[in-house]
This record gives sequence, C-alpha cells and structure tokens, in this order.
Amino acid sequence: MTIALTVFQGRAGDHNDLAIPGAMAIANCLGDMLGIAPCTVGQPARALSAGWRTELDSALPALRELQRRFESIFSAGERPLSATSRCAVSLATLPIVGRYRPDACVVWFDAHADLNTPVSTGSGYLGGLALSGPAGLWQSGLGAGIALSSIVLVGQRDLDAFEVELIASGAVRHVPPGPGLAARLADAIAGRPVYVHLDCDVLEPGIVPTDYVHANGLGLDDLRDACVAIARGEVIGVEIAEFQDAWHAGGPPVSPAPLLRAVAPLVERMQRPGHPGPASAAGDSFLGIAGPG
Repeated sequence: MTIALTVFQGRAGDHNDLAIPGAMAIANCLGDMLGIAPCTVGQPARALSAGWRTELDSALPALRELQRRFESIFSAGERPLSATSRCAVSLATLPIVGRYRPDACVVWFDAHADLNTPVSTGSGYLGGLALSGPAGLWQSGLGAGIALSSIVLVGQRDLDAFEVELIASGAVRHVPPGPGLAARLADAIAGRPVYVHLDCDVLEPGIVPTDYVHANGLGLDDLRDACVAIARGEVIGVEIAEFQDAWHAGGPPVSPAPLLRAVAPLVERMQRPGHPGPASAAGDSFLGIAGPG
C-alpha cells in the first residue's frame, strides 16, 4: 500500500520559528529514506505567539488545505505519513482520520494530553486544545469525529486538572511512562487499528530539540519498543510533531535520523499492511538498521 508523505509548513500556534524547518527536516529525511517526495502544505511565516483564537484564525487556511490533502490520501486508499510541525495541526488531520477510519484508535505520544478546551485552558495555547477539538469537546471549525474512547494517551506527565478528571473518569485511556510501557500500551490498544501522533516532548529532555521540556520522559529505546508493539497490528497513519531543527535559534541543525530510527517499525508496517513481521524484527529493513542508536 502506498505511503503519502506530507509536510505542513504553515503557522499552527507556534511559539518560535524552529518547528517549521524541523518538520521539513523530518520530511526530507523520510523522503530520502523511502524514495518519495513530500507534498508541502502551507507557507512558512514568523511565529505569532498569540492566544488560541488569533492563532487558529491565522492557521485555518493552511489547515483546511491539509484536510483536503488528507481527504485525497484516504480516498485513494493510501496511508498518511506526515511531519506536522506543531500539535495544533492535528485539529485538521484527526477529523479526517475519524471520518474514514472510525474503527481506529488514536495513540497520542506527548508529555501533555492536549485535551483542554477554550473554557478550561489556563494558558490559552492552541496546542493544548489539539486533541480536544477532534474529540468534539469544542468547535474548532475543522470538525470532530474522534471518540474519547478511541484515544490512548501515552507518556503524559504534565496534566491539567480538566485532563486529570477525564482520565480518572475512564473517558480516555492513559499509559504513563514507566516499566512495561509497551505491554501496557498493547493492552490499551486491544487489537484496534492505530493512527499515531508523536509529539517529540514525550521524550526525555536532551534527546531531540523541542519547545517544551519535562523530565522523566521516554528514551528512544522506550519509544521503539512501543512502536514495535503498535506494529503488531494495523498502522493506518503516523504524524510527527514538535521536532525543532536546532536547540536554539541560529544554532547548528540537528538530524532527526535517531528519532526516525525509533519510529521505523511503524513505517515498515505501513509499507506492508498485510504482512506483519515478527515484533522483534519490525522496522529492521527500513533505513537498513535495527535500532535507534
């Protein structure tokens, strides 16, 4: 089955100007590895670092273009692999996933749950509303269609009160960092097809450059083990967000290759949807390597 590679280059609630080139670095690296050219959606623009309403209004034209791109991908029977710069881009992607694959669960790797609403948010940050919009907890103008019961949160360790209540109520599943994460994740997925969102701040600080840093995150081996567990079943799509191309503005570029080696089992599974390999070998042929080192 064909993989459709996309890179989002518009504004999406950016605090700085590092994630847009970071997304392009990921897309170019994936394109070189897979031998396919990424489709670019949106045009780079300087960060506004404004409240959620201003940021959403600015982002809507490019986000609607991305929705049209996802519509064409799913209509053609392809699988989306995307570098999405910021988590807020999921306001556009997930409603299309929900429309075409209501049987799937969304595995949300992130230090945060991003399930706040315009009413519950304390920061007013658009990215903190990225998952709640597709879940129908507020009206973004981009649609909904993801049931709370279809969400599996993974790696969260900075949760707001509203999000803690959602988890405590059993409305969403939460797989916190710690021993046995891959097995606990497999239990939460329960054999369902999976669409993966990866925010790089799910990782321990210092592994890759990202806007937010929170201690006690996943290592690359933890992430790869989780991806191997997911790859035992159907992977319908992957989006990678919040990778910055440098540790600071003007700094030397940072390669996304170690990160992409960790998620290789997912890409390998997307390439061979009808032929799942042994979990220990999943992803070994992608990049011609066997691990994230």
